[in-house]
Amino acid sequence: MKAPAHLGGGVGLALALVLLTGCTGEQSPSLPAGPVVQPGDTPAASPSALLSAVSPPSPANSPPPAAAPAPTAAAPAPAPTGAQEPPSPAGSPAALAARVVQAERAIRSDDTDDAALANAGRLQQAAYRELAARPQWRQAVLEAVPADLRSVVVAHTDAIRDLLKLTRPQAKLPAWRIVAPPPPAELLGYYREAEQEFGVGWEYLAAIHLSETRMGRIRGTSPAGARGPMQFMPGTWDAYGRGDIDDPRDAVMAAGRYLRASGAPANMRGALFAYNRSEAYVRAITVHAEQMRADPRTYRGYWHWQVYYRTVDGDRLLPVGYDGAA
Repeated sequence: MKAPAHLGGGVGLALALVLLTGCTGEQSPSLPAGPVVQPGDTPAASPSALLSAVSPPSPANSPPPAAAPAPTAAAPAPAPTGAQEPPSPAGSPAALAARVVQAERAIRSDDTDDAALANAGRLQQAAYRELAARPQWRQAVLEAVPADLRSVVVAHTDAIRDLLKLTRPQAKLPAWRIVAPPPPAELLGYYREAEQEFGVGWEYLAAIHLSETRMGRIRGTSPAGARGPMQFMPGTWDAYGRGDIDDPRDAVMAAGRYLRASGAPANMRGALFAYNRSEAYVRAITVHAEQMRADPRTYRGYWHWQVYYRTVDGDRLLPVGYDGAA
C-alpha cells in the first residue's frame, strides 16, 4: 500500500513524510516486484534472501512479551500544547546526548505525567532526527549516553535513516490535513484486538501505524491512491478490509488480516515486505516493534511523535490543524 508521504519512510516514519508507502498488493514502480497474495491463496515464501533486516523474535520461540502499557482507557488524548514548534537543534554531541537521556528516562518511567510524557516523546523524536542528520556525531553521542541506552540510540537512529532513504525533498507542502490521533489507550485496544485475532504482535501494528500516518495524524490520499490510517490501496482493501477504510479500528484489523495472509506471525519479515516492498522499511518497522517489545512504555513516546515533511528548504513540522487543501 502506498501511503501519502512517509515521514521518513513510508509517509512516515515521522520524519520527513513525503511518500508514505504502505500495504499494497499492487507493485511499487521503484521497488522489486513480489507476489501478490489473493484471498484464499497460500502466500508464497517471502524473498528472505533479499532482506538485510534483523530478524524479529519468533512468537513461537521467544519468551512472552512484556505487558503492554495500560493508560486509562477513558483518558482523552493529550492536548497538542507546545507541539506547534519543534525543539531547537541541540547544537553539540554533548547537548544531544543529554536530550536523548532526558527523553528516554522520562518515557521509561512510570512516574512521568502526561504533559512531561508529551514533551519527552517530541524531544525523543527530534533528538534522533538530529542525530540521523549528523552521523559524524554518532560516536561521541554513544560515548556520552549510559551503556543501557546505547543500543536504543543506534536502533532509533538507524531506523530513521532507513526511512529517509524512501523519500525525497519536495518543492511543495502536501495537500493533507493533520488531526489529533485517537487516544493511545484506544489505539492499543485495536492493536491488541488484531493481535488476538490474527496472531500479529501488537507492536508491529503500532510500528506500521506510526510510520504510515503517525498513528492517524495524517489525513490524505497518497499519489498512488492509498488511503486511511494504515494506507491501503483500494484493491487491497477490497480483498482484506472490512468496514470503513478511514476508521482506525477497521484499518488496524485489515492490516492484521493482510499480514496474516502474507505469512505473519511465523514469517514477519516476509509479511512486512509484502506490506511495503522495501528492505529499509522492513528494518525500520522491525526496530520500532522490537523497541516496544523490549519496553512497552516506548509506545507512549511514539504516540507523541509529530509529522515532519521533507522539503527542498528543509524539514517542516506540520502541526495539528494544518490543512494543505484549504
